[in-house]
This record gives sequence, structure tokens and C-alpha cells, in this order.
Amino acid sequence: MAGTTVTEVMAELAALEDPRARAVNEKQGDDHGVNLGKLRAVAKRLKTQQDLAVALWATGDTAARLLALLVCRPKAFTRDELDTMLREARRPKVHDWLVNYVVKKSAHAEDLRRAWFADPDPVVASAGWALTTDRVAKKPDGLDLSGLLDVVEREMKDADDRLQWAMNHCLAQIGIDHPAHRARAIEIGERLEVLKDYPTPPNCTSPFAPVWITEVVSRRG
Repeated sequence: MAGTTVTEVMAELAALEDPRARAVNEKQGDDHGVNLGKLRAVAKRLKTQQDLAVALWATGDTAARLLALLVCRPKAFTRDELDTMLREARRPKVHDWLVNYVVKKSAHAEDLRRAWFADPDPVVASAGWALTTDRVAKKPDGLDLSGLLDVVEREMKDADDRLQWAMNHCLAQIGIDHPAHRARAIEIGERLEVLKDYPTPPNCTSPFAPVWITEVVSRRG
């Protein structure tokens, strides 16, 4: 599919627009109506096309940006390009895919983690926390886990929703993966009560950190 134009792709995305999908997505803050399974099928057919990905991102259209993140070459972006993209990615799904599908695969991930972690913009900071949570789980050496718990304890209760969610995930990950900090992580969660009443579908784990930690640790035996 090399040589596919932005105009052709945008027309295809427009044809996939589904009002029901848009209604569901808009409840989650995402302004597009393309079924993600169908979007992934388009990406699979297009394969990796970095120039096309850059052009799709530049449209500003949410569905186009999601497709761009699926067909791009993550390691081709410079640090400054990724920083700019993250600050432009205000829609939750675009933000999530950018961090997880692109930034985590970049050589600039750790530099950006440190830069974003304390950013005054809570949405940008949430990306720093997401990258930190990934390190807590996979490469914790060099992280100050006690210091992270200090910040969570001090700031999570009153944080912006998206930042609060990311901090809570980090809290739970510390409790799950690091037994020496588990009791404190659970105690912080119980005291702050963040997401305690979050509606959780049957057979899904609650995002309330004490429950989340206990259930995952139990499953791991």
C-alpha cells in the first residue's frame, strides 16, 4: 500500500464513521466514530509508513491520529517531536496510544519520563506517571519507590482526573510488584479512598488500589 495518500485514507476513515461508535467514544472523551477493530484492520493493510503517519497526525483528526500511531515507526521520532505530539494529544485514546505504542518504544522514553513527570500540565504529567509505572513493573532499579509513594500520598487525592488515574496506577503497581512497599501502598489507598466507588463491571478488577493490589497478588499465588 505504499504511496497511499492522506486524502485516500481520510476518505476511508470517513466511510467507516459509525454514529453508535461515536456515541460510545464521546462518553470517554474521544471525538471519533470509527470502530477500533476496523481501524486496526486499515493499519494492518497499510503496514508501516512513517511519512503517511506524520501527515495523518498533522490533520489533527482523532481517528487519523490513532491510525498514524499504528502505522508509524516509533524510533523515527526525535525527542522534541514526541514532546510536541504528547502536548497536542488531548484526547484520552490518542494520549494512551502515543505513550504505550510509540513513546515506550523510543530511545527517548526515559528522558521524556523525567521531563513530563513534574510538568505543570496535568495531562502531560500523567504521561510521565504512566512511563514511571512501566518502569516500576519492568525496570525499577534507580527509582525511589518510597519517594513516589510520598508524592502519591501528598498529591493524588486532589489531582486532576487523568493525573489522579495515572498516579493511582503507579500506587497499585508498586504494591503489586514490590512486597517491601505493599503494606504502605495499601494503607495509602485505604486512607485516600481514591476510586473506591468507581463502577466496575463484573469479572473486572476494581481500580481502587487496595482491592487491585490484593486481587492481583492473590492471582499470582
